[in-house]
Formats: sequence, C-alpha cells, structure tokens
Amino acid sequence: QRQLVESGGGLVQAGGSLRLSCAASGPTSSSAAMGWFRQAPGKEREFVAAIRKSLGSTYYGDSVKGRFTISNDNAKNTAYLQMNNLKPEGSGTYCCAAGPMAAIHAASWDYWGQGTQVTVSS
Repeated sequence: QRQLVESGGGLVQAGGSLRLSCAASGPTSSSAAMGWFRQAPGKEREFVAAIRKSLGSTYYGDSVKGRFTISNDNAKNTAYLQMNNLKPEGSGTYCCAAGPMAAIHAASWDYWGQGTQVTVSS
C-alpha cells in the first residue's frame, strides 16, 4: 500500500502554474515534516521545499524561492506544492517525502512517494 501518493503533475508552458498534492496515510501521517524533491534524468535528486507541520515553518531551495509555495492541510493529511512561473529547467519527477525533520538532504527523509511528472515546455 502506497503511503504517499502524489498527483497534479502534467505538461505546462514556461511561465505557467501547477499545483501538486501529496496524500499521506498510515505512519506517514504522523511525520513531523513533509517535503518535495525533484529529479531530472541524469541528475541528482534536488531539494525543492519542506514544511514543519506543527509550526508551519517552510523552507525552499534557492532555485524556487519566490515562485513555489509549500503548504499542509493537517485535517486532510495532504501536502501541497503550488508552483508558479515555471521554467523549463524545472521539469522532472517531483517526489513527496515524509520524515522527522525538514531537511535538504534526501537521506534524512523516511518515506517517499513514487512521484509525479512535471514537464515545462519553452
């Protein structure tokens, strides 16, 4: 049973917007933090954003600051990533993660979703 399920990916033109969702279930629902990472073919997994659920503190990778917003709905056990002004270099598979802390290193996260594809055309 998948415990983190992403949705909302797709094809969008540069400058457009998408909203990704990550539904958590099982033990992932009690994780203290939720995060998003991006992976493009041939590249390492890149930190995008994270949120500490109890405080609502948010953290962003340098490449998305000012354009992306992470949020979490505790009642729905769902995290969101609002992506505005998308750029072609933002294409890739966006994976949701859950863990004990909002960390920029992928190894610090306990649970991962399978990802949703985002393609930004120029």
